[in-house]
Amino acid sequence: MTLSFDDILAARDRLQGHIERTPCRYSKTLSEITGAEVWVKFENLQFTAAYKERGALNALLQLGANARKRGVIAASAGNHSQALAYHAARLGIPVTIVMPRGTPFVKVQQTRAHGAEVVIDGEGYDEASTRALALCDERQLTFVHPFNDLNVMAGQGTVALEMLEDVPDLEVLPVPIGGGGLIAGVATAAKHLKKDISVVGVEPAMYPSFTAKMRGVNTASAHGASTIAEGIAVKEVGDETYAIARPLIDEVMLIEEPFFERAVALYCNVEKTVAEGAGAASLAALLAHPRKFRGKKCGLIITGGNIDTRLLASVLTRELVRDQRLVSLRIVGDDRPGLLATVSAVIGSLGANIIEVAHNRLALDVPAKGAEFDIMIETRDAQHAQEVMDALRERGYPPRAV
Repeated sequence: MTLSFDDILAARDRLQGHIERTPCRYSKTLSEITGAEVWVKFENLQFTAAYKERGALNALLQLGANARKRGVIAASAGNHSQALAYHAARLGIPVTIVMPRGTPFVKVQQTRAHGAEVVIDGEGYDEASTRALALCDERQLTFVHPFNDLNVMAGQGTVALEMLEDVPDLEVLPVPIGGGGLIAGVATAAKHLKKDISVVGVEPAMYPSFTAKMRGVNTASAHGASTIAEGIAVKEVGDETYAIARPLIDEVMLIEEPFFERAVALYCNVEKTVAEGAGAASLAALLAHPRKFRGKKCGLIITGGNIDTRLLASVLTRELVRDQRLVSLRIVGDDRPGLLATVSAVIGSLGANIIEVAHNRLALDVPAKGAEFDIMIETRDAQHAQEVMDALRERGYPPRAV
């Protein structure tokens, strides 16, 4: 069995009126930053904030009456679980979800809120899946695989149908790869509609499951490796998804963590939209390999927006540090009245803002009559930060970035 274009067309007809037909919009600013012509498909605007609703609902709608009555089960790090739980509740189908330990709390909470029974077990997707299969047999449920399922793949492929309806002359589709369900569906639809379109897979460098399978080696991912793109942190790509997608993919890129972080921050700051790490993978690829995409008309899918709020805050703050809009300076001077006031005056006169100050008199590398200050300042950009540091140096308080 394989996935056909007709399967994807049939899925589109089933899903019509049940999910959002999300917009695909041109981004002037992201195009200027990356050098590509960037069109963004906002799948984070689905009710559960991810494209996974397409595949999950397409699978649920094809269940027989007995299977619906007994219920379904799945293993998922989050977005498939929410999608399945939400649409199963709408259709009156009982649902159980096994989620690995370490799944972001927001995803666990939202899955339970949709009425699912949530079982937390396993260090990652693979172990959670093993437990889910055992429960499936024990309770006589129907297992809805998050990616290695033709009905799921067909549903995911409807993303590409919509993108090419809205922007028929797209040239490149960088697509995140976890288990491979999305790229199998998208590549099948896109290559059928436009044979010369390029489909580029995007994987976290920590979890190169598709790349490893292409090279005929075991995945090099470290057990328990932590990536911000946990939604595509799968140790082994699906056999069926791989067989379908491999002949249709032009290239697979491995992306390091800082590019995922920057992509999340850019979506928030530029497009004013929330993307999780995996959801920002396509943009991360453009940031990591600008020459590959320069001048090309690229369709980027924000695959999901379910990121823990604390993590999002951390990512945005770290981006301020990278851009030197938040800078920590260490200053050593004489411990006398007015020193901090003088330093503050220099910083303030240049329009920088002091965020926090730590005062240390006991560090052994500081003179007994001296004092050490760690001052975090907010600046406009790297040039502004350098101006502040130069001014402090001229006043006799040479700072050191920490």
